[in-house]
Amino acid sequence: MTSAGWLERRFGLAERGTNVRTEIAAGATTFLTMAYIVLVNPAILGQAGMPVAAVAASTCFAAAFACILMGLVANMPLALAPGMGLNAYFSFTVVQGMGVPWPIALGCVFISGLCFLALTLGGVRQAIVRALPPHLLAATAGGIGLFIGFVGLRNAGIVTSSPATIVSLGNLHAPSAWLAILGLIIITGLSIWRVRGAILIGIVATTIVAWLLGEVKMTPDPYDLGAIGGTAFKLDLAGVLGFGGKAGLGVLEILFVFLFVDLLDNIGTLVGVTRRAGLIGADGEIPRLNRILLADSVATMAGAIAGTSTVTSYVESAAGVEAGGRTGLTAIVTGILFFLTMFVAPYAQLVPLAATAPALILVGALMMAPLVDVEWHDPMEAIPAFLTVALIPLTFSIANGLAFGITAHAALRIMRGKAGTKDAALLILAGLFVIRFVWLTAA
Repeated sequence: MTSAGWLERRFGLAERGTNVRTEIAAGATTFLTMAYIVLVNPAILGQAGMPVAAVAASTCFAAAFACILMGLVANMPLALAPGMGLNAYFSFTVVQGMGVPWPIALGCVFISGLCFLALTLGGVRQAIVRALPPHLLAATAGGIGLFIGFVGLRNAGIVTSSPATIVSLGNLHAPSAWLAILGLIIITGLSIWRVRGAILIGIVATTIVAWLLGEVKMTPDPYDLGAIGGTAFKLDLAGVLGFGGKAGLGVLEILFVFLFVDLLDNIGTLVGVTRRAGLIGADGEIPRLNRILLADSVATMAGAIAGTSTVTSYVESAAGVEAGGRTGLTAIVTGILFFLTMFVAPYAQLVPLAATAPALILVGALMMAPLVDVEWHDPMEAIPAFLTVALIPLTFSIANGLAFGITAHAALRIMRGKAGTKDAALLILAGLFVIRFVWLTAA
């Protein structure tokens, strides 16, 4: 049997309407759209006092391990890496704000992953996913589309911050802006003509133009793969159990946030990406859900051992799905590329953000389609759906948007007297969200 034949049987490529070539291109597309984490994560965690070179290596390792595990165990085109937002919370709030040493913070990440594993084995995470009503599933996918598109526009410099209006139109004469516009034209044009690998071709073409025009600025720092020893196996589990912080409330707060944000980010990303890939069954069930959540839990623990913050599913996986990725082979290709990047981590900046921004903009536009499934004339559906769609990009958090949507949905069902035993999971979750938001406001 040829290698292609083995891959076909192992991943069921024909069954999902794909092939080895498409999966490889999709995996490369996903990698290119999220490779920025190799540079950004060390910069953020470095401010927690962690050795930057070590974090760069651990970031690559954690992403490689997580993606390959997801591909092999769950056979889904979901890519994972240390999550944005959670790394900032780790560095600025936990280490700098609360004074928790970073080895103890890594211990908290590991324990949160262990809790995730327990919740998964207990069926709690699966119950939450299955309890989400159809209109919130659709709204989550649409909100993630807006989120991805906004990130792309921001990375391109087309949208920029403004003290007067919060956001504003950027300088379209800036190289990053017109390079992104050029890339968007290329990717959209190729997509219209149904050219396979349109997104990957567009990213590569835009990168080459940026190189030729001298717009790629390389400032690689000294790097050695062996540097990973600076963070690997440095987590302090004993320190977590012994850390006080108001009689232990400090650690409980850290664990709750890691659990809360990772839970909702993963659920939101999972729903959005699998829906776009057409992998949700006719009964609304996500196939291999248990395996997906198990892989995610183990990946978070492995990331903590390697020396990085919480590993989570990436919305950029949607770019690979749009490029045709439908199986775990896509995730494995992404993981292999992250593994290879371990040897040359500082050179990830060879692909500028302006080259990947067009892919995110296009994918964001296409992910808006599920919003047609929301009954917008019915306030019972429209209000929770709108809050979900709006707050995901406006708060830069899938977790916040989904939390508001679930809470609004629960509140409206109670007001109409329609809340029943089948809503128990969402009602409990909504109650926890209210407590969390009150706690945040009080803080």
